[in-house]
Amino acid sequence: MGFELEGQTAIVTGAARGIGLAISRRLAELGTRVSCWDTDPKPAEDDPAFCHWIEADVTCEESVANAFAQSLAALGEVSILVANAGINGPTKPAWEYSLDEWRRVIEIDLTGVFLSVMAGVRHMRGTGYGRIVVIASVAGKEGNPGACAYGAAKSGVIGFAKGLARELQPSRISINCVAPSMAATDLLKGMSEEYIAEKRSKVPMNRLCSVEEIADMTAWAVSPRCSFTTGQVFDVSGGRATY
Repeated sequence: MGFELEGQTAIVTGAARGIGLAISRRLAELGTRVSCWDTDPKPAEDDPAFCHWIEADVTCEESVANAFAQSLAALGEVSILVANAGINGPTKPAWEYSLDEWRRVIEIDLTGVFLSVMAGVRHMRGTGYGRIVVIASVAGKEGNPGACAYGAAKSGVIGFAKGLARELQPSRISINCVAPSMAATDLLKGMSEEYIAEKRSKVPMNRLCSVEEIADMTAWAVSPRCSFTTGQVFDVSGGRATY
């Protein structure tokens, strides 16, 4: 039994690399036409997973509006939106954060989700159907010492999704979150070995999750098969999450 994604259309933010790229490739394998948003979409231009790509800054309302209009023109309609674009931010104690460092994480990881999702919601309310997934994090449920801004932003998008899910009902539009533990991506390059080891030690399976595992969970959550679930958080945490 498949996910019934053949012929669907999707926007994935932060799609040119890492988790976003894995999600895009999985959706494409299942028959979805995917539009890539990224601050640097060049790596996506030769990837067969994408039928469209555009440079987009999710923190800028004008950039988001322009990107959505171009994606809509390329796809014809948008039935799926995956809000994945994000950064980890510096890994250090909160009292060492500057206000500019804090604001950058919040702007990209929280405000960027709001702007991207709102563009999708306005369209989907007109078509009467849509699936939205926000890539959150187990840090949004438990917190991560050394990444308080990131945890605050990810907790914020979970609360945002839960509230918006109720505002959208009754309808055939759902919004859910996928919350991975630390994944094996290029973001690890900005973290110390000690920080990575400490986060891995919290996972009962004693390993990092793969981007493909996140992609598979996301593919189900954006499919028509996910028809009676909204405002929820799907963990991909190797047993770390306890609620």
